[in-house]
Amino acid sequence: MSAVQRAHTWEISDSDDESDENKPSSSSGTILDQDTCRNESNTSAASSSSSAPVEDTNISGDGEKSSGRNSKSRSRRRRTREELQDEQEMRRAAKEKRRQEKEKLKEEKLQEQQRRKEAAVRVNQLKPENLIKSLTVQIHAALLQDAGCDVLLRTLDGLQWRNCIENQDLPNSIRWTRQALQIEDEATNGDIEEDQVLMVISHNEFEDMVTSHKTVTNQSAPIGDVYEGAESLLQHLYKYLTKTAGKFVTILVISHQQRAVSWDEDDFDFHLSQHHLDAEELLVHLQLYWNVTLNFLFGWQEVTDHVVAVTKALSKRPYKALCGDPDLGFCMDGSWSAGVRVDRDGHGLAQVWTRQIQQLNRVSPALAKAVTSAYPSPSLLLQAYEKLSSEEERRRLLADLAVVGGAKERRVGPELAGRIHRLLTSQNPHLLLD
Repeated sequence: MSAVQRAHTWEISDSDDESDENKPSSSSGTILDQDTCRNESNTSAASSSSSAPVEDTNISGDGEKSSGRNSKSRSRRRRTREELQDEQEMRRAAKEKRRQEKEKLKEEKLQEQQRRKEAAVRVNQLKPENLIKSLTVQIHAALLQDAGCDVLLRTLDGLQWRNCIENQDLPNSIRWTRQALQIEDEATNGDIEEDQVLMVISHNEFEDMVTSHKTVTNQSAPIGDVYEGAESLLQHLYKYLTKTAGKFVTILVISHQQRAVSWDEDDFDFHLSQHHLDAEELLVHLQLYWNVTLNFLFGWQEVTDHVVAVTKALSKRPYKALCGDPDLGFCMDGSWSAGVRVDRDGHGLAQVWTRQIQQLNRVSPALAKAVTSAYPSPSLLLQAYEKLSSEEERRRLLADLAVVGGAKERRVGPELAGRIHRLLTSQNPHLLLD
């Protein structure tokens, strides 16, 4: 617009020459200028008109974007709070679960410790050296009439074993009781009576039992019944066994003469042959029908030794039962003394061979390993023996084998080499290897 206004204010010169020459040029210049100004104005207007709506659209677009971001951020914040709440709940649940598992493990550990402690206490209480302190040897008062009973009493007092004198259902008997342990059944109160019972009688009392049994058999009485007129210890024994089941009675017959070695010898305690036969008949009857055994001892010292042996056996029985005593007493649980497992492929035979050598007296694992390393099987060692010509060379074959282990060097030696040679080559089953 300024260019157009300037064009209208232009003034024309008075000179003719200039007017004639400049008319077309000025008019054309004016027209060009006007056209140029119009084009510029149109261009500026177009640009202004075109730029105006672009700015509007940009502003509106920015507003929409900002509003969208705000809405998204608000929605994202809402989800984050919910997720945080869920995460917090999940964390609380996981923490509670871990706490419960920890408490459970702690409780299981305490229970395991308690079980181990109770097992240790139980094993300690059932050990023979501790259990024997709770055993009481109960002696019938009638046995004190024999002066030889003092030997038994002095021995029990010397061993510091508990004993008492009291009347019992079975005359002339010795029985054992022990205190109930805390680890046993709570219903078991007071003392527990053992199933072993000894009945100590003299030679004359045994003859009375034989006579009583003979009287019953002559009258054809039922087995186990005793004639009423025959007042003997046999009648008391039958009554006791009938009333108390599960008892194992052993009759100890004391003879002041040297006892016979066996029943077949002629110098048996009874001098009369009929007494011998009657006594054998009584023995068979008591063993078959009443599970009663008889032992003939010489004097009270042997009776005392028998009582001591039974007492020690009773003190060891609960501990053996607790450990699960196997059929063979020397095969206890544990890898150090248990058998070796041999697979079908032969794995384990070398260890069996080592254990076999180790069974010999004074043979350490190192010595046995030295032998089995040189000869991995007994057959190889036997083949090596056969290759030697003299017996002396065979006995000394293993003597120079070096033993690995220990502070100083050592060898198997001729003594062990000879024992192993006798073990593998001897045909005498009763030969002592040591």
